[in-house]
Amino acid sequence: MDGPAAARAEDAFRLVYAEAFAEPPYSETADDVAATFRRFRSQTRKGTFRAALACAEDGEPVGMAYGYPLGRNTGWWDQLTEPVPEEMRREDGRRTFGLMELAVRESWRRQGIARCLHETLLDGIEAERVLLNVHPDSKTASAVYRAWGYRKIGEARPWEGADLHDVMLLDVRPDQKSV
Repeated sequence: MDGPAAARAEDAFRLVYAEAFAEPPYSETADDVAATFRRFRSQTRKGTFRAALACAEDGEPVGMAYGYPLGRNTGWWDQLTEPVPEEMRREDGRRTFGLMELAVRESWRRQGIARCLHETLLDGIEAERVLLNVHPDSKTASAVYRAWGYRKIGEARPWEGADLHDVMLLDVRPDQKSV
C-alpha cells in the first residue's frame, strides 16, 4: 500500500497495533495508541511511505507493517545513547528504510505472517539497509529479527519517556555493506 491507501485503512492498522502493543513489555494505553496514529497520519503523507496489511479470508485485519526511507535530516540517529560513526548515520533519502511498525495479533502468530509482511513491505525497495527499534524485553521479536539477519547496533530512547530500545540494522543489498 502507498500512503493514501494506508490512510484509508487506518482503522485496520489501529486495531492490530492497539491489540499487539497492549501486551507487555509495551503495555500501551489508549493515549499511546492515539499518539502513534497522529504520527501515522503524518507518515502516510510521505511520498515514499509504504505499508502492508494482512487480513483473514473474512477481511479481519491480523497483521500490519509500515515504514519509509529515512530523510537526510532524520533524527533517528540522534536518539542513540552512544554515537555511531558518521558514515553509518549518513542518509540521503534512499539509503535506509525505517521500519516503523510490524505487528501481528496474538491469535495469528507463529504462522509466518510477520515474515510475509516483512518481505512484502521490503520487496522492491532501493535501500541498502533497514533500521528498526525493538524493546529488548520483547524476546520473541528480538529473536525473530536476529533470525532474519538484523544485528544490534546500539540502544535508543525513541521518544521522550520511552524505555530503552535496541536499534537493529539489516543489510538488504550485500554489495552495499553498512559500516
